[in-house]
Amino acid sequence: MPALSADKTQWRDWARERRRELLNADALPAISAAICAALLDFLDEHHLTRGVLAYHALPGEPDISALQDVVPLFTTRAVFRPTPRLTLHAWHSATERSRFGAMQPPRGSPEVPLTAVSAVLLPGLAFDVQGGRLGYGGGFYDRLLHDWNIPTIGVTPAALLLPHVPTEAHDIPLKYVATEVGVKKAEEAARSS
Repeated sequence: MPALSADKTQWRDWARERRRELLNADALPAISAAICAALLDFLDEHHLTRGVLAYHALPGEPDISALQDVVPLFTTRAVFRPTPRLTLHAWHSATERSRFGAMQPPRGSPEVPLTAVSAVLLPGLAFDVQGGRLGYGGGFYDRLLHDWNIPTIGVTPAALLLPHVPTEAHDIPLKYVATEVGVKKAEEAARSS
């Protein structure tokens, strides 16, 4: 693992390699299923099933699409001009690949208001037990979450839940972290590691 003071690019390279080493194609479906089961229990227990903003998994990320059978899911589209941001859309409208490789809705798809969402599930390269997230470097989720008081849940295999990841002042800490072991508040995750 790189030093905490290392550049985020080094951390991202390390996390991608670590993910490749630990999460082969045979292991990821079982991890994804366990994470989905934990998320369903958590969302139901906390009355967060009205609508959930989720992500379409990239290779190596836990696939949480099974949630769509039980909970209304929404997805995002990356908009770059005039200001980089994410817009919210119906889950099934994601029919084209973004420049990052994730499925997203085409330009002009009807948007969903923030009020339709009761929780946000976030992907990432790695997370820490305090709710830190090592994303892909675009800052899109941080801009979306700024000033939006909503439960945020980082989704990761337990192997990529670390004691710490590098964060900057603009990084929005997550309130919960979901792994195949369960969903915990960031503070609880820190105490139990």
